[in-house]
Amino acid sequence: MKKNKLPRRIAIGIALGVLVGWACHQFAGSEEAAKEIASYFSMVTDIFLRLIKMIIAPLVFATLVGGIASMGNSSAVGRIGLRAMIWFVSASVISLAIGMVLVNLFAPGAGLNLDVAQHATTAAVPVNTGDFSLKVFISHVFPRSIAEAMANNEILQIVVFSLFFGFALAGVNRAGYTKIVDCIDELAKVMFRITDYVMSFAPVGVFAAIASAITTQGLGLLVDYGKLIAEFYLGIAVLWIFLFGVGFIFLGKSVFALGKLIREPVLLAFSTASSEAAYPKTMEALEKFGAPKRVSSFVLPLGYSFNLDGSMMYQAFAIMFIAQAYNIELSFTQQVLILLTLMVTSKGMAGVARASVVVVAATLPMFNLPEAGLLLIIGIDQFLDMARTATNVVGNSIATAVVAKSEPQERSHDAEGHIDQPAPANPSVSVA
Repeated sequence: MKKNKLPRRIAIGIALGVLVGWACHQFAGSEEAAKEIASYFSMVTDIFLRLIKMIIAPLVFATLVGGIASMGNSSAVGRIGLRAMIWFVSASVISLAIGMVLVNLFAPGAGLNLDVAQHATTAAVPVNTGDFSLKVFISHVFPRSIAEAMANNEILQIVVFSLFFGFALAGVNRAGYTKIVDCIDELAKVMFRITDYVMSFAPVGVFAAIASAITTQGLGLLVDYGKLIAEFYLGIAVLWIFLFGVGFIFLGKSVFALGKLIREPVLLAFSTASSEAAYPKTMEALEKFGAPKRVSSFVLPLGYSFNLDGSMMYQAFAIMFIAQAYNIELSFTQQVLILLTLMVTSKGMAGVARASVVVVAATLPMFNLPEAGLLLIIGIDQFLDMARTATNVVGNSIATAVVAKSEPQERSHDAEGHIDQPAPANPSVSVA
């Protein structure tokens, strides 16, 4: 499959998924039958995502270890890590703030006039928050077994082990050092080749994911919650404009070349609502852009845990929507406290299933908001998840490119020209 045809085929898969899902929903006959049909679509999606997940652990390990070994000293890692974390924290604050401003401006939950007492006995929301805490997250960062971390695709744990392995490898001045580094570099190349094979099935996986969601939920759900969905997507658009605007300040016109290069991973993330599905292609796009492997292989995995711009906005929207639906007034001070709380609790999202929903569920009782309100958005979470996941990919791509730009020793060695030049110098970088 030619790479310039993949985004087009993914878009076709999305359109066909909507049509087929709508037809299955209309003619299923019953809710049980629709769920049965959707389960077969979900099986295809699950197979595709499993293929993606089998790539992630060895790819993160190989690229990160190779990058650290090439740095040769801990000061470079510390410098890059500090710049990345400053960007991540700043982007998180801004994403939450934009979400808070827009949800107050639009008030999508106003008018629902739900009664807190009436919904107090509602069945518990099917989201497990029992093990969700900052203490558990901090201890969870450090792997007790690299085999377990790789088996569970715990990206942050793999990053920690890879840091130790990379530093140890860089500190070994023996004849076998070069051979080990060469083997790791070759492993990364093999994993990228496997990625190309797996991506050949991306349009089918995307089609199945969309068809499954529409088959069970139907297009009517989009109409009922159209106001919330439309306003959330408008907020996402505003956030994208801001991210690319800040990217333009640091990268110049080449930020638009980056936007073209990440079309494939963004489409994959949007259609599958899976950041993991986009990881290999995001790495590939950043390499084409000119970001050094030693930077992208370090910053991107960190971003997957600490730089979730779309998820931040979603959490602000979700909590304020629930408060508005139950006519609960939140003062400016309370909203600032919610923002700060989400800033802390969201850092524990790595490795948690339906992470953004879990964060919202864990935050609601802290501010005496009805947990049953989460049921209002569970039904449309798939459609909101698609937008926030795609935004996470955009935010991490721009963050990685900016951090790479800040590395002075790389500016004169960039073969592609993106990091230094306002526009790409190599015609092969442009995407049709």
